[in-house]
Amino acid sequence: MNVYRSFEEARNIRNPVVTTGSFDGVHIGHKTILKRLRTLAEINNGESVLITFDPHPRKVLYPETAGKGLKLINSQQEKLELLAKAGLDNVIIIRFSLEFSRITSENFVRDFLHDILKARVIVAGFNHHFGFNQEGDYKQLWGWQEKYNFLAEEIPEQEVENETVSSTKIRKAISEGYIQRANAYLDHYYIVIGTPINYQSEQETGLPVLWEIPITEECKLLPSPGIYAVSAESVNFYSRAMVIVSPKEDSQPELLAHFFDAPPDGDNLNITMSFHKKIHSAVNYSEPKDVSRIQSAREEISELIY
Repeated sequence: MNVYRSFEEARNIRNPVVTTGSFDGVHIGHKTILKRLRTLAEINNGESVLITFDPHPRKVLYPETAGKGLKLINSQQEKLELLAKAGLDNVIIIRFSLEFSRITSENFVRDFLHDILKARVIVAGFNHHFGFNQEGDYKQLWGWQEKYNFLAEEIPEQEVENETVSSTKIRKAISEGYIQRANAYLDHYYIVIGTPINYQSEQETGLPVLWEIPITEECKLLPSPGIYAVSAESVNFYSRAMVIVSPKEDSQPELLAHFFDAPPDGDNLNITMSFHKKIHSAVNYSEPKDVSRIQSAREEISELIY
């Protein structure tokens, strides 16, 4: 997958089939759009393209309300990995600013999608809006097809177990520790990608060997505090794992991992941790009863993940 940081960098994409959006979580609804992009790209002898934004538009437009404290399901690195796995050909990451937000919907289509990218097809998700004051929608795209020489297509709303899928609902499920529900919405495991740092040994604490996983992006959403069953993998590395999430205000690291089957091997090794299930609520290492709970969780996870 090609990653571009401006429209100018991406001007040579062949017959672009384009969609826009934040795509936080790359959930089942996003995957439906991406699948259709791939199909249309094949029909038009072209390439699929996602235009996304950094930072999230809410953080720029509503810094004291909707954007304040907004947590995202994926870090930038996680989102790019999920998009690549979904088969996307190209992603264009546009730096979102107040100035960019003032571009009208027609100017966005004319100046970027038509003049620079020469989009062959523009795909809009259900109820998608874009441009200044969110004035642009699928109805406008449909009306501009002949004027700007592209085809417009809308993707209908997707549902999982009769509940409308949205990144907001997925964030709520994750933040409350309902990982299995979040995974159903996502159509993949909720993930955290990080580089383990050796934190403490079994001899020092009486606990299994724990590795700290630093969270490098402040807006990354973590599950509610507790113990989670996880599978961890990287290049030439796979292990069942137990992840302990602690409250951010606590003096403990936010995220600690114990790898059952093999320790991480190599400096700066990025490990993808896939969360399967919450096993126990929050723990405190200084409490003997919690040390016992952590030890028993290891046995439970050993039986849960193979």
